[in-house]
Amino acid sequence: MEKLTVQQAIKLGMEQLQQARLDSNTLKLDCEILLLDALNHSSAPNFKQKKTKTWLLTWPEQVLSSAQIQHYLDNLKQRAQGRPVAYITGIKDFWDFSLKVSPDTLIPRPETELLVECALDKLPLKTPLKVLDLGTGSGAIALAIASERPDTEILASDACAQALEVARCNAESLKLPDIQLCLSDWFKNIPEYQFDLIVSNPPYIAPDDPLLETNVQRFEPQSALLAAENGLEAIRQIISGSRNYLKPGGWLMLEHGYNQAEAVQGLLKQYGFKNIQTVKDLNRLDRVNMGQIL
Repeated sequence: MEKLTVQQAIKLGMEQLQQARLDSNTLKLDCEILLLDALNHSSAPNFKQKKTKTWLLTWPEQVLSSAQIQHYLDNLKQRAQGRPVAYITGIKDFWDFSLKVSPDTLIPRPETELLVECALDKLPLKTPLKVLDLGTGSGAIALAIASERPDTEILASDACAQALEVARCNAESLKLPDIQLCLSDWFKNIPEYQFDLIVSNPPYIAPDDPLLETNVQRFEPQSALLAAENGLEAIRQIISGSRNYLKPGGWLMLEHGYNQAEAVQGLLKQYGFKNIQTVKDLNRLDRVNMGQIL
């Protein structure tokens, strides 16, 4: 195999992904992440230290080994077929750490960090409180909260056993093993005690939503994405069930679709929640709704 430098590898990758007509506006970033994955999985003696994007910029003329080139080309082939970068590398950055992800878990989105910020705003420092994360997936929300509020008791649930195993691995990797995990279809197996906060990023996309990306639908778990009732089925179940699990004064927080704020507000009112608030994301789109039980 011909010699290939870091700079040449990134250029080659971008050309291949462009030829594949990949629907992505982050082609260069995709190639950098896929190349770093190849470099950091190399057993070559001169690649012992973990490489970063800064390293790529510093050493553009570094020649890759044959094993690294082959690993990189294999990654590019998967990406050209539409597979998300996070599923190729098995890693996704969220909050201020990296999470293990798998096809059993939804890939954490930057928008969901807003949900974490809202939760932290309602959780005072150094106060022992109880939080429930419904549909935890990779554990992103629960682990982010735990990392910022170590005194908080957190229960993270999911209906998928494989997803819970990913969350367990992430908790151990981040040295946050005190998070409790529960296999539960929403509230079905949740212990009967009351929480100060319930938080969830549930499935909220309608099955016939024209904006649903093809590759998202092909590769990410449908149970974590799609919901009946025009995307509101899971949200309705969570809102109706939360009343029995929240302390007086407790909050429910939900991520939802950009066009669902009014419907979610209506459901919160219907089930007796007060102090209802809607929070916009960085794109100025309605993204989080919360309500309080008084």
